[in-house]
Parts: sequence; structure tokens; C-alpha cells
Amino acid sequence: MTVTRHSGGELTQIASNRKALHDYFIEDSYEAGIALTGTEIKSVRAARVNLRDGYVQIRKGEAWLLNVHISPYDFGNRENHEPRRERKLLLHAREIRRLQSKVAERGWTIVPLRMYLKNGRAKIEIALVRGKRQYDKRDAVAERDMDRELRRVTKEQDWD
Repeated sequence: MTVTRHSGGELTQIASNRKALHDYFIEDSYEAGIALTGTEIKSVRAARVNLRDGYVQIRKGEAWLLNVHISPYDFGNRENHEPRRERKLLLHAREIRRLQSKVAERGWTIVPLRMYLKNGRAKIEIALVRGKRQYDKRDAVAERDMDRELRRVTKEQDWD
């Protein structure tokens, strides 16, 4: 868990979706609250979350987080939650309308990037994304390797 200071308060990162950064071009990102049950927030605080296959769907003017796995709470009773249940995201109506209009266009989707605690409340960063083609992924890997090699070479050289 990473704890950082932010102007808006203390952030504790719970989970991140590194696969999304590899598979998509990120256009815009939003911070959303997430409606959780009691056992879900306890599992989130224990960092038992997987965002890898998650996505957001907008239905009837509401944003829903789908296919995100929050493990059942170890000390929960028979009232424990379903791990992959649909969870409502808390966004402003204008943000939902903006996202819905973009997703209506071909090729756009909404995925979760990371989940964190902000002042004790679970928040999720969602992003409007467009899928990368295979050659885009190869270009990104090649560029990252070139940058790494350049940093290594400049570090080795003595610039005194």
C-alpha cells in the first residue's frame, strides 16, 4: 500500500489496473465514489481487490462498475457480499452525461484505473479509453525500451 499526501487529503492506494495502461489510450479520467456494503469496505481496506477485467456501464442515467472482484471478507458471516456484484458509482449527472455521449461513439469504453481510500472513503479512478491495436502496443514497448537505454547510457557517461 502506498500512502501519499495530496492537497485533498491522505490517499492510500488499494489496487491499480496496469493492464488498462497497456491495452488502452487514456483520453480522460474521473474520480468517482463507490457504493459498498459493510463487508466490501472491510475487504477493500485489506486490499483484496482486483480491477483487471472491470469496466463501467451507464444505464438509466447511472454508472455501474461491473466485473470487479472484491474478495469476500474473511470474518464475514452469511451476510457476506458477492465478489463480482454490480456496484453503483457516484458521479455528478453532467459527468455521467458526458461519459454516456462519448461511449455512444464507436470505440470508446470506460475502465477503472485504480482504487484508493481518500479521507477514509473508497474512491475509484475511472477513465474514458480507446483500445490500442497490436502495433500500438509494440510501439509503446519499443519506445519504453529506448527511453530506458537512453537513461542508462546518460547515467554511465561522466558529464563533469
